[in-house]
Amino acid sequence: MDVAFIGLGVMGYPMAGHLASAGHQVTVYNRTGSKADAWVAEHGGTAAPTPSGAAADAEVVFICVGNDDDLREVATGPDGALSAMTSGSILVDNTTTSAEVAREIHAAAADQGVGFVDAPVSGGQAGAENGVVTVMCGGNQADFDVAAPVMDAYARAVTLLGPPGAGQLTKMVNQICIAGVVQGVSEGIDFARRAGLDPDQVVDVISKGAAGSWQLENRGSTMARREFDFGFALDLMRKDLGICLTEADRLGATLPVTALVDRFYSALQRQGHGNWDSSALIELLVDD
Repeated sequence: MDVAFIGLGVMGYPMAGHLASAGHQVTVYNRTGSKADAWVAEHGGTAAPTPSGAAADAEVVFICVGNDDDLREVATGPDGALSAMTSGSILVDNTTTSAEVAREIHAAAADQGVGFVDAPVSGGQAGAENGVVTVMCGGNQADFDVAAPVMDAYARAVTLLGPPGAGQLTKMVNQICIAGVVQGVSEGIDFARRAGLDPDQVVDVISKGAAGSWQLENRGSTMARREFDFGFALDLMRKDLGICLTEADRLGATLPVTALVDRFYSALQRQGHGNWDSSALIELLVDD
């Protein structure tokens, strides 16, 4: 298919590459044009100077940017993708945003006869690079049925969970669960170190039992070594948890662990560590 990909960050760059590898004709846009040029040099395709230029003539347009305002800019702004998309095409948003903005963009797309699927992803940079992210989708069945086979190029699982906004709500559940797990892993590994145990050996053993988790298996050893210069930046995790807490207030839900972990991430930000991986929570427990 003729597709466009808007936003070539640590997730978008490899995801767009998998679309090209799957045989789709890909036009890319990135705010920093040199990154789009580098992507074209690596994968082929075309770079466009604006989101609307990338979206023109595309059957499916993907967006993967930073936050609600970034999404609004590249989707509905003066040079946004929707200004060039034609009736019957599909807009897929892989950004993690609020459910509110997902519904807003869906309404704007529907006014033009354009389909919309909110489709945040989980799996981190490694998942994007390996083409095995999990995609949580909200939207209409017909739009999903068109977009899902294309998303398969970079995904391990693509699931429709409900109407517009349902994908973002599910990603909030994902981040709520991760926050508690990372804090638990941090406390466990620090406890093991203080008790004189080998953290790598402990992680290997307990990951095979009821304590097993993606965070433990993929971050336990690096946490023990205090290595954080990779992965999913805690600045982004804090942004996501803010979305979760705001939505929880609206729903009347109580998220005490999430709120506590959010404060821990805030402390790390104040120390200047916002670009570290979200597993850096353990740093608040370590005595230098």
